[in-house]
Amino acid sequence: MKEHYQPAQQPARAEINKILVLCLGNICRSPMAEGFLKCRLPEKVVMSAGLTAMAGHPADPFSVQLMQEHGIDISSHRAQNLTDWMVEAADLILTMDTEQMNFIKRAYPAFEGMIMRLGQFGEFDIPDPYCQDIDAFRESQKLIVQGINEVFEHILHLSP
Repeated sequence: MKEHYQPAQQPARAEINKILVLCLGNICRSPMAEGFLKCRLPEKVVMSAGLTAMAGHPADPFSVQLMQEHGIDISSHRAQNLTDWMVEAADLILTMDTEQMNFIKRAYPAFEGMIMRLGQFGEFDIPDPYCQDIDAFRESQKLIVQGINEVFEHILHLSP
């Protein structure tokens, strides 16, 4: 990823049609958020990536299990690294924590207005459950759902 990326021209965004969800490894939090968003917004393009992705790895088994409990199958997910084209294509970029949000804003300053933390409205970060027990994954999933509900309410203007 390039620090201080500058696109030729920032596209004008009238409507949110493409959502990019980011975390670190793209195997725990962002695949769960992507799954929930795809379920709630089937007409939108939703994708996820990692800042330091474990490229090619499947979603963590705990993430897969918890999403199955909600009737959402993320078993075919494979981690991928963030690329410039993903940022350029997105209408909204959601990160899991403040540090990630600030990093992306620095790396892609022309897109700053499209980048926000998933817990922005509730003023919380979503902790990384990687290498922890299923309860840590449940807590992160709960915060992901809360963040999505708040994004729906404030940004997408849809009821949860």
